[in-house]
Amino acid sequence: MDPHQCEVVTALSTFVGKWKPLILLHLFVEGTLRFNELRRRIPDIKQRMLTLHLRELEEQDLIKRVVYAQVPPKVEYSLTEYGKTLGPLMEALHEWGENHIKHLENKKSSPFTKM
Repeated sequence: MDPHQCEVVTALSTFVGKWKPLILLHLFVEGTLRFNELRRRIPDIKQRMLTLHLRELEEQDLIKRVVYAQVPPKVEYSLTEYGKTLGPLMEALHEWGENHIKHLENKKSSPFTKM
């Protein structure tokens, strides 16, 4: 892999951040969700930030937004077929994260790291 032509940064910038992985994870696990359902599942996110991230994920063709013409308005979000291709990557990152936490815990408890 040539570092000058590597697209890791492109890939990560598409869905990494404080909130995007959580948004995607909820859509992976739960399927289609309405805006307020996402807000309830991610209680610390501000409405403006959720809107911004949903728009960015939609622009990247990772999620789709469906607006129903009714009162009150109903808007649903779900993964696109293309967005679903992130599934194995999200699972691998989750597994790596679990292993990394264990690694750090083991490092802390090792007698060789305490000086």
